[in-house]
Amino acid sequence: MLEEADQIRELQQKIALYEDMKAYEQLYGLLYDGLHRFSCAFVKSREAAEEIVSDVFIKLWQIRGRLAEIDNLKVYLYTIARNFSYNYLTRHYKKIVLNLDDADPEIFLTLDDPETLCISADVIRQIRTAVQQLPPQCRMIFSLVKEEGMRYKEVAEVLHLSVLTVRNQVAIATRKIAALLPEGVGLGWVERRR
Repeated sequence: MLEEADQIRELQQKIALYEDMKAYEQLYGLLYDGLHRFSCAFVKSREAAEEIVSDVFIKLWQIRGRLAEIDNLKVYLYTIARNFSYNYLTRHYKKIVLNLDDADPEIFLTLDDPETLCISADVIRQIRTAVQQLPPQCRMIFSLVKEEGMRYKEVAEVLHLSVLTVRNQVAIATRKIAALLPEGVGLGWVERRR
């Protein structure tokens, strides 16, 4: 089976070269959940996030002829989702100050990958509690890296931060989570991606 990045590139090419609607639908299915959680963390409304993600994919279809020029489509779509989320907030809440610390990464975090499901319900509850205690920006960065599988450089691009800041925030999150977990609980799922 293709890795996600290879699968995205393949679908991107099909959309760009052949205007392949099936590839477009597959890309939508592949990225919708993550983009929805990401947008929802900003706008704090599942319905608004659904609309924003739909707009992201409409934009993608509109620029399909230029998709071959985009090096990392996942980062590109997350950046569009961030911008659309900011636009939504400024349209609906006048004079709002946009800050990553105001985002709600709790909505963004899910613990439903197969490795995590093997952990006891009590440990999952402790992990969720530990993650919720992280500062908002740290939580969002941790979620993008650990839940969405994004590389540090990709997260840095999407959130307009340095790679060093992203790396440091993930390290801080990992240390804080590890300190709150019972001894002997492995953090393999936390430490798996750089």
